Amino acid sequence: MLQAVCAIFFVSDILLSALGVPVDPVPWRFRELMELGAAFGLLSGLGLAAMLLRASLKRTRAAEQALRVASGAFMELIEERFEGWGLTPAECDVALFALKGFTIAEIAQLRETSEGTVKAQTNAIYRKAGVSGRPQLLGLFVEDLMGAAVSPDTAPR
Repeated sequence: MLQAVCAIFFVSDILLSALGVPVDPVPWRFRELMELGAAFGLLSGLGLAAMLLRASLKRTRAAEQALRVASGAFMELIEERFEGWGLTPAECDVALFALKGFTIAEIAQLRETSEGTVKAQTNAIYRKAGVSGRPQLLGLFVEDLMGAAVSPDTAPR
């Protein structure tokens, strides 16, 4: 609204001059103050529009993230998390098996490695993800599906 009023001021001034419509003269200092005020109004509107655009883009990114999760791109989300945590390819495999519910022994058998290796890899995964075990690791992805993190302070009682 502020930008519209300021733009009308400048456009009407130009149109009145171009059409030769007689206008009572305004003292020069007052005219300069009006033009400065209108210019400031336009610049303020530009700044406000930039802030609103930034907020809108942030909401759009959040909505796109939620849509991606809801539309079945869960595996892509898992891969992004694994990459963000800096998991090795072997750790990614182990983490994926762990998320699917396989036991340490089953993962070791599937990967043709020892249980000790799988335990070491799962400990590295938990450390990199900032969790203490498999339930918390799974909880990170459940939170993504739900769209909001649940902490002990905000959990329903």
